[in-house]
Amino acid sequence: MLDIVKIMPKRRRKERRAARLTPGSRWRSHVVAVLAYDGVSTFELGIAAEMFGLSEAGRSRYRVVICADRPRKQLAANGVRIVADAGLEALAHAGTIIVPGWQDIEARPSDELLAALRHAHARGVRIASICSGVFVLAAAGLVDGRRVAAHWANADALAQKYPRVQVDPDVLYVDHGDIMTSAGRAAGLDLCLHIIRRDHGAEVANSVARRFVIAPHRDGGQAQFIQRPVQREGDPLTHVFDWALRHLELDLSIDSLAARAHMSRRTFIRRFEEATGCSPGEWILQARVSHARELLETTELSMEDLATSVGFGSADTLRHHFRVRMRTTPSRYRTTFR
Repeated sequence: MLDIVKIMPKRRRKERRAARLTPGSRWRSHVVAVLAYDGVSTFELGIAAEMFGLSEAGRSRYRVVICADRPRKQLAANGVRIVADAGLEALAHAGTIIVPGWQDIEARPSDELLAALRHAHARGVRIASICSGVFVLAAAGLVDGRRVAAHWANADALAQKYPRVQVDPDVLYVDHGDIMTSAGRAAGLDLCLHIIRRDHGAEVANSVARRFVIAPHRDGGQAQFIQRPVQREGDPLTHVFDWALRHLELDLSIDSLAARAHMSRRTFIRRFEEATGCSPGEWILQARVSHARELLETTELSMEDLATSVGFGSADTLRHHFRVRMRTTPSRYRTTFR
């Protein structure tokens, strides 16, 4: 795979130069280098390889290369053996580097690996860690003075070992643009989806989420939130979910939704909470903020018109709920993602 990324045709160089001219497009159509080392989490490595390597209609949006400081030699990983495609020199061709979980949070990564990450970051390469991979970034000094996500079980150890790092155990991931960190292993799915969403938009990210049968966004005390539940085939609430998402601008009261589901109010609330993990009112708010986010990315609607179209009624109400769930204003979000 390394041979594929060594030489960049003139046409590709021109495309990359052109991409730099468009805000938000600098990361598109580039190589994703996934690090491997002894003890690497095969789940986390697999997340990155599968999500960024996913192809649709025979076309892949990224080129994935697995690299290590011991290329083409067997690496131990959770009872299996991995042979990396390339060495750390492959990082020179990467637009994004994924750092899966580190095998021993007390062990220091090799100087060669840390130097390679520092050099890549200095060149402007985007670097993202999954779970305990944040310890590698901290050892390289790349997150000093920065807020990072960490698995709750490792948060105290990370804070004690690297006191200059601002550890936040209450979020799924943190995005600084050039550096991204995620919490537990499954949060790596959330972070990879977030990266795809930043690079290619909500529609593509939602498509990838459907392929993996996961929610595009999850709630858990962080700015990310559930867009819609994963529904079981034949679930009588499925048509209610679908109808509500198509009619967010209406007054979606519990009584009206219960009537559409042909259930009593009490039964509907119980069944809804079993299916989604939250109340109908909270789910509607999440869905409206999610739709507002997509419209902010893809349209030039005024805040008043956008608020009306998603069912908030006024721009002030939109701003309130958007800030609570996304920790930013609609205007700032639009500036960032358009």
